[in-house]
Amino acid sequence: MAGQLPSRKVYEDDEMLAFHDIHPKAPVHFLLIPKVHVDSLADCGPGEGAVLAKMMLKVPELARAAGCGNGFRTVINTGPDGGQEVYHLHLHVLGGPRNQWKVPLP
Repeated sequence: MAGQLPSRKVYEDDEMLAFHDIHPKAPVHFLLIPKVHVDSLADCGPGEGAVLAKMMLKVPELARAAGCGNGFRTVINTGPDGGQEVYHLHLHVLGGPRNQWKVPLP
């Protein structure tokens, strides 16, 4: 969010920002983050509830606009054992033809 890495913006408003992942794992892979800093989902409390709800409600709109009309996956990696590498809460949105994903699918 501080502009430290190059990114392609998907969406922005006063509370959240969405941008393409720099290492995509699917044909469509973007991140949605709150502008308020929260380290991880485990650090969220009642004060973050409203922005988390707004983020979840925005995901389907953004996913459809990105071409994910047949479905998409949302992931929040939390903590070191959950695969979190960047300690600013971020929601991964992945979609596109399943045979083109770079992650295992059920």
